[in-house]
Amino acid sequence: MTVTDLSPRPGPPALVLVAHGSRDPRALATVRALMERVRELRPGLPVHLGHIELNEPLLPDTLAALGDARAVLVPLLLSRGYHVKQDIPAMAAASAVRTRVAEPLGPHPLLVDALHDRLREAGWRPRPASAVILAAAGSRDPDARVDTARTADLLAARLGVPVLPAYASAATPTVPEAITALRARGRRHIALASYFTAPGRFATECAAHAPWIASAPLGVHDAMAELILHRYQRALGTPVTAAA
Repeated sequence: MTVTDLSPRPGPPALVLVAHGSRDPRALATVRALMERVRELRPGLPVHLGHIELNEPLLPDTLAALGDARAVLVPLLLSRGYHVKQDIPAMAAASAVRTRVAEPLGPHPLLVDALHDRLREAGWRPRPASAVILAAAGSRDPDARVDTARTADLLAARLGVPVLPAYASAATPTVPEAITALRARGRRHIALASYFTAPGRFATECAAHAPWIASAPLGVHDAMAELILHRYQRALGTPVTAAA
């Protein structure tokens, strides 16, 4: 594999977006478009991409090309979990790059901005006895479920209706189980908020269960690009304007 020379140059530390990787080509296209939006917001900031698995460039290859440069790794992940706690730090430690690993994107109010907009784009309007399912990938790590629940609470406060987290794998409730639970509470209009960074198998499977409307994944949204830069600045210990 040929890797572009990313040898260190004077200037700010590079921002390395760390995506999970997916067999769905729409995921890679979305991540690349989001990376371009970050570049537009911060001209002159070196922005690179590395994947944990399934897509090139893989993170170790991106880091190898950076040599001994400085870089902040920003996980394009929505909660804490094994990838954030183990995989990414291990890959960083195995490279010569002088790295800092930023927090995952969630939970954060900017994600709620994006979720709200995606729901409205899908046709969300408050209705009597309505509710929302926050459909996420899922993790066995309890911290991941805490983070997703926090996002659900923030979204519920924004919408003024109950928001119940549900998961595609590795955690419960599933989306069908969450639908059953909400219907048992008398909720008739149940929307699904897709809590995924990009299209893929899990997002598609969750949306297929939606009894009313399902929003698109977060994707290329200005709030996502702003949050990536916020995490980058926070990892550097420099002032940021967005609330943590």
